[in-house]
Amino acid sequence: MQHIEQIDLKRIPRHVAIIMDGNGRWAKQRGQERCFGHQAGAETVHIITEEAARLGVEYLTLYTFSTENWNRPSEEVAALMGLLFESIEEETFMKNNVRFRVIGDTDKLPANVKERLYACIEHTSRNTGMCLVLALSYSARWEITEATRQIAIKIQKGELQPEQIDSDLLSQHLTTNFMPDPDLLIRTGGELRLSNYLLWQCAYSELYFCDTYWPDFHAEELREAILSYQKRERRFGKTSEQIS
Repeated sequence: MQHIEQIDLKRIPRHVAIIMDGNGRWAKQRGQERCFGHQAGAETVHIITEEAARLGVEYLTLYTFSTENWNRPSEEVAALMGLLFESIEEETFMKNNVRFRVIGDTDKLPANVKERLYACIEHTSRNTGMCLVLALSYSARWEITEATRQIAIKIQKGELQPEQIDSDLLSQHLTTNFMPDPDLLIRTGGELRLSNYLLWQCAYSELYFCDTYWPDFHAEELREAILSYQKRERRFGKTSEQIS
């Protein structure tokens, strides 16, 4: 509990995005198959969701499955889809007043997974607490490409003029248009890259990388990341004097 006393609860980041990395390596260290790590990682999702909601985070976006992940061995993909189906616990969301959303190319997901996801989205839509967003079959390049295509169709139909295109318009056509950009992006597992995740939205996000594998990233590690965020000065291109 050492970091909880140092955190300023009035300066909690509104939107925290996480790249949950290290499940496979965590399992390998223990002589287990990768799926064992994914199962442990699913438990961590519940822990971090509850802690983020308790701290007052408004939006928590988790990079759950990328478009590139479809290229993994078919057995692992099937196991991940099965785990996703089993780990969507509506009870946990309702208990914590959490809304549930999904971003990504969900058309590629198995029918039973989509049905369960959409049911959970519907049943939690009236909750008023934190919004948990899973990025599923997601990539930032796919998202920006789709937004560009939508805008091009509107121009073709005469609904938009090219001179109307600006950053706000593009943002409105992204799958994340219902929430603010991330204030804090966390990546576990020791890698130092964004891996095609929320590239447009993270233009001014504070980045936090740690060596901890996702199954071991629990409440105290989240608090440490938020404390690091609170020690930084966010200038958005301005000088320190301007923002003070």
